[in-house]
Amino acid sequence: TTVPPHLVVQVAREFAQNAHDTEGRSMVIVGAALNHWYHMDMTYRGIINMLMMCGCIGKSGGGWSHYVGQEKLRPQFGWAPLAFALDWSRPPRQMNGTSFFYAHTSQWRHEKLHVEEIISPTADARRYEGMSMIDLNAKAERMGWLPSAPQLQTNPLKVVAEAEAKGLDPVAYAADQLRQGGLQMSCDDPDNPANFPRNMFVWRSNILGSSGKGHEYFLKYLLGTQHAVFDDESDTVKPTEVTQREAAEGKLDLLTVLDFRMSTTCLYGDIVLPTATWYEKDDLNTSDMHPFIHPLSEAVQPLWESKTDWEIYKLIAKRFSEIGGPYLGTRKDIVLTPLLHDTAGELGQAFEPRDWKHGECDLVPGKTAPNMTVVERNYNDIYRKFTSVGPLLDKLGNGGKGINWNTEEEVRELGALSDVVTEEGVSYGRPRLDTAIDAAEMILTFAPETNGHVAVKAWDALSKVTGREHTHLAVGREHDKIRFRDVQAQPRKIISAPTWSGLESEEVSYNAGYTNVHELIPWRTLTGRQQFYQDHRWMLDFGEGLCLYKPAIDTKTVKPMLGKYSNGEHELVLNWITPHQKWGIHSTYSDNLRMLTLSRGGPHIWISEKEAAQAGIVDNDWVEAFNVNGTLTARVVVSQRVPEGMCLMYHAQEKIVNVPGAETSGKRGGIHNSVTRTVLKPTHMIGGYAQLAWGFNYYGTVGSNRDEFVVVRKMKKVDWLEGPLVEEAHSK
Repeated sequence: TTVPPHLVVQVAREFAQNAHDTEGRSMVIVGAALNHWYHMDMTYRGIINMLMMCGCIGKSGGGWSHYVGQEKLRPQFGWAPLAFALDWSRPPRQMNGTSFFYAHTSQWRHEKLHVEEIISPTADARRYEGMSMIDLNAKAERMGWLPSAPQLQTNPLKVVAEAEAKGLDPVAYAADQLRQGGLQMSCDDPDNPANFPRNMFVWRSNILGSSGKGHEYFLKYLLGTQHAVFDDESDTVKPTEVTQREAAEGKLDLLTVLDFRMSTTCLYGDIVLPTATWYEKDDLNTSDMHPFIHPLSEAVQPLWESKTDWEIYKLIAKRFSEIGGPYLGTRKDIVLTPLLHDTAGELGQAFEPRDWKHGECDLVPGKTAPNMTVVERNYNDIYRKFTSVGPLLDKLGNGGKGINWNTEEEVRELGALSDVVTEEGVSYGRPRLDTAIDAAEMILTFAPETNGHVAVKAWDALSKVTGREHTHLAVGREHDKIRFRDVQAQPRKIISAPTWSGLESEEVSYNAGYTNVHELIPWRTLTGRQQFYQDHRWMLDFGEGLCLYKPAIDTKTVKPMLGKYSNGEHELVLNWITPHQKWGIHSTYSDNLRMLTLSRGGPHIWISEKEAAQAGIVDNDWVEAFNVNGTLTARVVVSQRVPEGMCLMYHAQEKIVNVPGAETSGKRGGIHNSVTRTVLKPTHMIGGYAQLAWGFNYYGTVGSNRDEFVVVRKMKKVDWLEGPLVEEAHSK
């Protein structure tokens, strides 16, 4: 790792000695950077192991302080019923983005990492013979470890209709058809047009201008538009179980984008719906990074044709009901869900997984395959349900993480607060959700973090599981109810809830694992304890039963490009590192004059002084960075702060301001993710092993990009591409 061994020993001893002397007050503060390496989890486990060995977990002033932005939201149990319509139908369809885009942007067709490169020498390699990453991901989906989207190659509405026409139970029918091969899962044939994702809504994201790893593959395969993919699939890992057809380009029929500015994603969209900015709408802002609920308040009305997010989706729901309702009517759907964390299914295949498709076991929904549930949908009622609180919160209650509680009183309270629906129909008499404030009040009413009565009920539900009394953690604030007008007047501190393993009190600052240690609440793991060792078969086969060092993978993306598109300038090969944006908030605000003035007026990358001298590059030169995945153009910052062998590009610099054409492709330069590609890790696909089980925003495949290398060279000619478009300008 290039760290001198004596320093490793010194830091370890000092860390442990301090933990001993202070009873665990040694802390590790870690950011998002580790998440960008392929073997990120090994680094994380190394840090956690050190904290566990030194007795620091759950100790105030010590333990694990983890920062990766705003991915978690505090009032999650109040938000989920609204976001996923759990008040009207359960379960919802969900999907992990990494596996979805790996499949549907066809990045799997360009896979260069062989399974045998990362498998343990002690594993029985015959289990994985000939398999590729997409094969393993498809296996994980059909065994119920990961979600799927689409799920079935046959329309699930049709599957249920066929079963009922034959007088059969739809779940039993679907399982039997999968066994016999009459019904196929979509993951086994991603390039079949029947399995294309046809429509995509992009909301609060700039996936095509910032976050989408493998940007050029998105353009080529998902959108079917101009791209700079150089790789021709000639030297790639071919799947043996997943069907590989002729490549399909342009899978999407419709790309709809909601944004308040013309981002790169908007420029690629078919329809752009202008939404309100921060001071033109009522909303909530929360995070697990701080203990407060913050409001967004409408200071002025949305300008021109723009509308708030809530009003946009409400109007879409209304028009869909009017147009699609009479056509579709009432249908029954079959929904597949993975073996979810904190459910009985999380122990479905804890040690020796078996694949039903290979005859290794029977297909048992919820154990060896995804759960299957029939859900009735009346498409005439989409709008009525969108604008009201449904009856399932009365009948089934609310909850998560393995606990549940009654919410009948909260439903009545919300009806008194926001009034009830008086129009005839399915929503008659139900609490009304007409405005964004009504929606915010629903979140605040049902979340234990913002409703003291709910917090006490949630802790009581957990007490029934642990056999210990936990309600004392919230009873002091039992009568606190945080309303939207309250947070408008002043941000309010949340109430301690079992959603999180830390407490919010005047005595203790939030500390992960605090309640596990001090309240003797079992960890949500296979053993109920903190685990050093994980004996799932895939963990053992990939050599990760215990934590160990693993070197970076070889993405094999640079060698084919060296000298291939030479312009006579010296070519540097550098590790591609993309730290957090410095002159913007992700991609937002980076294109205004002030931020552009503080940076270099457009895209820029950083290299070391020594390597700049080797390549004849001086500060502010135009350079091109490229590999088989794609290319980008940028100004160069030559700095003594950059280590040799590394090239930095602060992430989320869009290609909409001051971006010339690339010499290699003859097309406009790309973004920082133009030279990356998603590479999946098999151990992130594991399910059915307690803590290694899929859950929303919890566990699943991750797209890494810091093992990547690029070729960097000075540009001979800076072409702003102001003439006629010439397709295939880079063909040689």
